[in-house]
Amino acid sequence: MSVDAIDSRGRVPQDIVAIFHASFHPTKGNLVDWCLKASDDLELDGVEFSTLPSGLHLVDQDVVYFTKDTHSGVCVFRRRRTAEHGHRGFRLTSLGVLLAKSTRSRPWRHVAALRALADSIYLSLETRGVLEPSESDWEPARVFFEERKVRRVDLSGAGEWYGWSHELDNPDPEFSRFNPTMHLSHLLRILGPSALTLYKHVLGRQRILIYTLPPVEAACILCQVAADICYAAQLDPSTNDINENDPATQYYTRLKGKTQEGIHVLGMVTLSDLDKMDREGKTGRGWVACTTDAIFLDKPSYYDLLIDLTTSTPSKTSRPTLYLSKPQPQPSGSKGPTHRLTVFRFAWSDIRLWNELERILQLDGDQCAQPCCRPSFETDARSKASFSWTDPWRIYEDVCIVCAGLWMGSWRGNSVASYSTGNGSLANWGSIRLEGDDDLTVDGTFVRNLGMGIEGCPGGSPNSKGMRRSSGMTWPGNTSADRRQPSSSSAATRSMPQLGSNSNDTDPETNERRDRQILTTLALLQTFHANTSFQLSRLVDLLPSVTSGTPETSIIYITPKDMVSFELGPLSSLDARYLEWLADEYGAGSQIVVKRGWKDLFGMIFGFG
Repeated sequence: MSVDAIDSRGRVPQDIVAIFHASFHPTKGNLVDWCLKASDDLELDGVEFSTLPSGLHLVDQDVVYFTKDTHSGVCVFRRRRTAEHGHRGFRLTSLGVLLAKSTRSRPWRHVAALRALADSIYLSLETRGVLEPSESDWEPARVFFEERKVRRVDLSGAGEWYGWSHELDNPDPEFSRFNPTMHLSHLLRILGPSALTLYKHVLGRQRILIYTLPPVEAACILCQVAADICYAAQLDPSTNDINENDPATQYYTRLKGKTQEGIHVLGMVTLSDLDKMDREGKTGRGWVACTTDAIFLDKPSYYDLLIDLTTSTPSKTSRPTLYLSKPQPQPSGSKGPTHRLTVFRFAWSDIRLWNELERILQLDGDQCAQPCCRPSFETDARSKASFSWTDPWRIYEDVCIVCAGLWMGSWRGNSVASYSTGNGSLANWGSIRLEGDDDLTVDGTFVRNLGMGIEGCPGGSPNSKGMRRSSGMTWPGNTSADRRQPSSSSAATRSMPQLGSNSNDTDPETNERRDRQILTTLALLQTFHANTSFQLSRLVDLLPSVTSGTPETSIIYITPKDMVSFELGPLSSLDARYLEWLADEYGAGSQIVVKRGWKDLFGMIFGFG
């Protein structure tokens, strides 16, 4: 029986292996004071720190995503008022679950029910004036666990991966309603062109840490969204719908990554997770995590990319700041820091891909109800004049986009856009775009709590046909001969004309808004995947171990001109490292070294060699 049939009959996912309650005690600290487990072998040590991270005492409620060993988890946090001595006026508690390991764990499917369960238990205690819950008070939690606990090894299909179409346009509206991937457009809007730096680190399987202030639900969601950008490309090819006879997808059957899983989403991490972060980093799979502990800013050796969301708030009209962690030489016997943080935004080679993404965002954002998601051409001119110039990085981005458009327009004017979804048109290739996503209004572009706009564009449009084929997207099947056409996104977008047709919500405006969000998300995923497909297909041509089909250890030296063939910047050190990351993952023992001497750069610019 398919998972669609199960969900359509109202069956809840049965993939929970444990349910627990964690609280903060004024003398004992964080502790797990109640739990139920599917197996006695399951250890819950340490979840009390992940579910009650530092700073959460400042908010009344929140949702925290985390991991425990190989299990994904989620909990709902509540700050309950109390007059007890020593509690400083509040009790800090979290009710959470752990899920069984699967191809794609979906803890967000339990969030709505978990919230209702926590509210019912705490309301019962408050009504009766009880401070400490008794065993009978946990009866609703027992019923919840029995209904959703693991019963079959295959989880009745709850943890399987069926492609983005099934993921986002499922007959069960609850399946996609809380899906973090639907927030992809908002991630791009708040990061701007710097989102492509994140994309390169995800595809290169690096260690990515997001620093945030409470509430943390938005940061946890952004972790999952970041991983989903490259999820289909990083999976084992056998799990994707691939036509081996299609030239556009032949590289899938020839490239075998060392880790044929998506980058690991750790969720919330604290200082108690330092060993886990170090251990996960050595696996080569890479990870994405978030934290509220500012001390991580002084520990750059534990991650490769840091995204500081605290620099983007209502009072600071600026973007989140990205830092690259770079090793620094140490004198012999010195015990100083081994790494330092360097501010980084984006490379010039990112501008073309960003222009394509921005065009799709504008198609969805013309009627957006939230200021943080509107295109900048809709903002008030006086507000924009007053505030956009207060951010020097905003000016830097505009100048870079202009210069990159002029430079790359003449440098690669005859190139075909690897990620172009504009029906093969080169009209926008190398164009200069200043208008678009950068909305630095009075309210700023800040990370909102769920329900306040993180969905990307909650405002519905009276004309959902704004997302039409002539808008610059190419639906699968029209350009199958193009080697740069993404493969897995083809299966994901076949049902796009019928989006929302199976929704149980009868409100036309809600259905229309959902349709637009799904269309936008699938178009963005398609664009990312097409760019990934192109660069991996170029990698196949360079790596002899892939071409011959036999593993061989070798060092391949490539020139700046070779980097141009990947549509990367020959002057960018990040792009050079990005190619090395890809070779390390897919090279089957081969290594890539980019020659970046003056002779090589002059030869590329002036056409020598």
